[in-house]
Amino acid sequence: MLVSTTFDLPIAGMTCASCAGRVEKALAKVPGVSSVSVNLATEQARVEAPSESLPALIEAVQQAGYSVPSSSLELDISGMTCASCAGRVEKALAKVPGVKSVSVNLASERAHVELLGHVDPTLLINAVSQAGYSASLHENQQATQDDQQHRLHRERWALILAIVLALPLVLPMLLAPFGVHWMLPAWAQFILATPVQFILGARFYVAAWKAVKAGAGNMDLLVALGTSAGYGLSLYEWAIAKPGEMPHLYFEASAVVIALVLLGKYLESRAKRQTASAIRALEALRPERALRVVDGQEQDVAISELRINDLVLVKPGERFPVDGEVVEGQSHADEALISGESLPVPKQPGDKVTGGAINGEGRLVIRTLALGTETVLARIIRLVEDAQAAKAPIQKLVDKVSQIFVPVVLLIALATLIGWWLYGAPIETALINAVAVLVIACPCALGLATPTAIMAGTGVAARHGILIKDAEALERAHEVSAVVFDKTGTLTSGTPQIAHLRAVDGEDSQVLQAAGALQRGSEHPLAKAVLDACTARDLEVPNVTQSQSLTGRGIAGTLAGRRLALGNRRLLEESGLTPGAMADSAAAWEAEGRTLSWLIEQSPQPQVLGLFAFGDTLKAGALAAIQQLNALHISSHLLTGDNRGSAKVVAEALGITDVHAEVLPADKAATVSELKKTGVVAMVGDGINDAPALAAADIGIAMGGGTDVAMHAAGITLMRGDPRLVPAALEISRKTYAKIRQNLFWAFIYNVVGIPLAAFGFLNPVLAGAAMAFSSVSVVSNALLLKFWKPKDLE
Repeated sequence: MLVSTTFDLPIAGMTCASCAGRVEKALAKVPGVSSVSVNLATEQARVEAPSESLPALIEAVQQAGYSVPSSSLELDISGMTCASCAGRVEKALAKVPGVKSVSVNLASERAHVELLGHVDPTLLINAVSQAGYSASLHENQQATQDDQQHRLHRERWALILAIVLALPLVLPMLLAPFGVHWMLPAWAQFILATPVQFILGARFYVAAWKAVKAGAGNMDLLVALGTSAGYGLSLYEWAIAKPGEMPHLYFEASAVVIALVLLGKYLESRAKRQTASAIRALEALRPERALRVVDGQEQDVAISELRINDLVLVKPGERFPVDGEVVEGQSHADEALISGESLPVPKQPGDKVTGGAINGEGRLVIRTLALGTETVLARIIRLVEDAQAAKAPIQKLVDKVSQIFVPVVLLIALATLIGWWLYGAPIETALINAVAVLVIACPCALGLATPTAIMAGTGVAARHGILIKDAEALERAHEVSAVVFDKTGTLTSGTPQIAHLRAVDGEDSQVLQAAGALQRGSEHPLAKAVLDACTARDLEVPNVTQSQSLTGRGIAGTLAGRRLALGNRRLLEESGLTPGAMADSAAAWEAEGRTLSWLIEQSPQPQVLGLFAFGDTLKAGALAAIQQLNALHISSHLLTGDNRGSAKVVAEALGITDVHAEVLPADKAATVSELKKTGVVAMVGDGINDAPALAAADIGIAMGGGTDVAMHAAGITLMRGDPRLVPAALEISRKTYAKIRQNLFWAFIYNVVGIPLAAFGFLNPVLAGAAMAFSSVSVVSNALLLKFWKPKDLE
């Protein structure tokens, strides 16, 4: 039976009553909708429909030509102890009206909530509270880290006290193999065990009670039930013992189990904190103050006081406080922690600098270009946080298992108790075996297996200049079987120079001057090469009128009454011209792998005026990148809009056999889509003109300087233009996915092996508690091994 829900959908784009009517009709057609009311004044639609209808409702609004605005926020969640806890928080938040989707990360203890329009955060916090946990808005990363540090400190002291109290209880068991038979009196065991059970173990009772009130189970419920049973059985045995008789007590089992669980949680918290070390390292790069220069005077101000276009002085050895442009001085910048570039980068007037990088030996004055959340560093932190907070597709399996895990364990424990009792064993034996089942079964490891690996993998990748946008990209990348490279700026330096120049009639300088006039103001690499050549020859570049960009062909403009154009062979053919006397030169230069541009006069007299041949050089790491991909059994393809001769030369130099040349930007996406029919394809480009192809690929890899376009168009962004980062990104994806699979294997195997052993009496509660604690610690520790990963040939 479907449960009907009231949806209040914000609608954007409505301008009149007919718009509201169209939205109303579109929503009414969605199956299951019982009523619709659209209010043009509030720009909202109230819909009565089944709770599962939200995606269909949003799609209906979009098909009608409007949109449903969305926003997101992050919540810090406290009190979660296992995967079932995370699932319960997720369900509670998903029920709040206006919530589009929820992703709760047990490792980072955060919830990412996608909202439709504006939702009062108080409603979300109250929903989490009613589920038995605590929540607060994630606004200050430093405050969150401080809170985690304080909690870790409290856990440490609770653990120390638990060990001090439990050690005398377990000491007789440890001494017995050495022939020392000694036992504390019952009253002493009671005094030592009681504070461990009810003071240090109070957290388990509180969390278990909240879970029971919410109609669910968690790890705390298993611990609370198991240790309470052992403690209660000890009280019963003590009460019925005859005077002077030493009863068989189990105080040590309950106390040691709690101490071991506390040890496991402490080690787990420490390890989880280490998985977030990448974020803390990036946060530490932000200086708090800067030296602002006003009228030649230096002012020590807080970063928050700076404004765009302010001049900031950066002394040698200091970090750049903001993103900016150098206006005075020369130096080098250490950008290792931002881009992964190990060598200092030279900086001079006109060069861009990134906030957080370290200034080298020179004194620099920079003009502020970006502040706060708009800086490259802030965007990097945001991307890493989003990737670490996201759920990988494989996590869906874990979520389904965790939902039924605790109820199943409780049934197994009950079956163990009844089974041993029916078998004829003493009730004490039956109860202790049931306790062992409760204690060893822990869904913590299941909940931590995936997120800890993702946090460690994305963190170490970020330190080497590889930004992974989300967990899905990370998981999908391990399946890549083919990589498609753009040529210019990806495999080559992207800074071509004029290798050959020939005029049909007249001086070469006249042809160059005309080409420079057409390219004036253009940011295209070939335009820069032409303008650089004009500057080198001291040629004055005149202005053109009626300038027009010809997509995929070139550029045109009017100069001194003549309509001129500069572009590729397609432009030449469309203008109805042939190479003529230039045919032999064109063929020879194309054979050299040069890129040709024809300068033609379109009117009043259509004719060829000259021919330019541009040359580009391979990037230093291009050959190594292709070789590393071959070693990973990943095929490489070259996809470029350049001519076939230029593409062929580059491909042969790198050992690439699959070449797609003279492809228009609009057709690159179609080429990528065609290649996807044979496997999982990654596209590598600069993230701007290759955006359609990046989006069409299974995995888009943007190579560049972390521009907004690159970061949004691609699943993976490389912070520097080193092609060797491409195989490195795929390698860290494979290693991270391998860690996820290893972790899930160990998480499942602990329970698959441990629960039957406990049920059949082969594990006492103490050993079961140790195994349970070790399971979570081993999973997190295994994920932390990713922190030692380094890209090959880049150490």
